[in-house]
Amino acid sequence: MAALATPVCDFGQPAPDFNLPGVDGRLWSLAECMGKNGLLVMFICQHCPYVQAIHDRIVRDSRELLAFGVASVAIMANDTSAYPEDSFANMQQAAVSHHYPFPYLWDETQAVARAYGAVCTPDFFGYNADFQLQYRGRLDASRREAAPADTIRELFIAMQTVAATGHGPVQQTASIGCNIKWKTH
Repeated sequence: MAALATPVCDFGQPAPDFNLPGVDGRLWSLAECMGKNGLLVMFICQHCPYVQAIHDRIVRDSRELLAFGVASVAIMANDTSAYPEDSFANMQQAAVSHHYPFPYLWDETQAVARAYGAVCTPDFFGYNADFQLQYRGRLDASRREAAPADTIRELFIAMQTVAATGHGPVQQTASIGCNIKWKTH
């Protein structure tokens, strides 16, 4: 599992549309996921230690961002034939066991991950209400282990700013994680 860092934020880049199946049994589009003041799109999976280290913080921040009009959506794009722990059934189990307050979607063809330019799990894309990219950074200083509880909540603060002003912070620290497991066939 190669650790990769995300590229810098391409401010204003429009959010690619999608129509993906959720673990809740319905199809979700980009517009249906958008909050009044923004949207956090997260590429995650079940097997990645970087994601496992911050599951609880992802849930906490997503839940608390709702009060600021920012919704969240998580997308799993890994090759499930090579990584069966990321299967749709395991996605459903993860959503229930972690009490996800957001749709968890399966990008089986990997077309959505490619459209977003996702490179790793976790990979975070923060959009304003006009579907313009304003944040492409990390959740916080966590890596393969969770950072101390009092660490700065970088993503949360950035998305609060996006909700209030429509713009993300100029300084952003790249997220790091396991590479997306691309299909080879």
